Amino acid sequence: MTRIAICAPARPITRDLADAVSALVAREMADVTLNFHAQCFVEDGHFAGNDAARLAALLDCANDPGTDAVWIARGGYGSNRIAAEAVTRLNAAASSKTFLGYSDGGYLLAALYRAGIGRPVHGPIVVDMVRDGGEAAILRSVRFMAGMDGADLCEPSLDSCPRVAFNLTTLAILAGTSLMPDLAGHVVMVEEVAEHLYAIDRLFFTLMPHLSGIAGLRLGRISCVPENDRPFGHNAEQIARDWCARAGVPFLGFADIGHDADNKVVPFGLASPASAP
Repeated sequence: MTRIAICAPARPITRDLADAVSALVAREMADVTLNFHAQCFVEDGHFAGNDAARLAALLDCANDPGTDAVWIARGGYGSNRIAAEAVTRLNAAASSKTFLGYSDGGYLLAALYRAGIGRPVHGPIVVDMVRDGGEAAILRSVRFMAGMDGADLCEPSLDSCPRVAFNLTTLAILAGTSLMPDLAGHVVMVEEVAEHLYAIDRLFFTLMPHLSGIAGLRLGRISCVPENDRPFGHNAEQIARDWCARAGVPFLGFADIGHDADNKVVPFGLASPASAP
């Protein structure tokens, strides 16, 4: 039996969404139990509770020896406000857990990876249930957390090189902070949603000086790009290639990650699917 605890370090979810995800997992995977922390449904302006409430829920889930994995309910904004303190208060039980999320959850994944705590994993989150094809996305993450192998779960370019995956904005904001892990020798995968192309260029300008020494960069999907009043003149691939060339970083092509239901799982470092709980 795999026991997965769900909390919301950023924005809240609805009980209807939690019920739908629980019903799907109960129907498809009888050997998995989901436990939604009550904090997931708390509303405090933008956030799923204030910083103290969100931190307490994360610690409840992570420090519980009776659970195998911690699943981030949704992104938005907020994980960065509690991640630094969280890693100082995690106990031995947290060190054996998978922590799975993406987007805003990348702040927490980065802090955990830097501290060497648990197994950070980029992958679909609870709120992805509402997307077209969302059931497949939900089951992809749950199957990974349950220790199942399969070519349809993980990003297909994974090889013997350590890797990480982040939302581009999240990683650019992480750069130079106390949460940023050492990514030397890693393949770094990035994706983005709903940003103008000039903003994508600006994010790479901010990020690339902090990625010297990485093994290379892979570009995930840059989706829902707004139209500007004047065309930028370069697409996302051209932008990424240009900044990689400026930084002396190999551009390795593309990654099957993004803010969509096809978003694939990327375990940080050298972890393999077979080593999941």
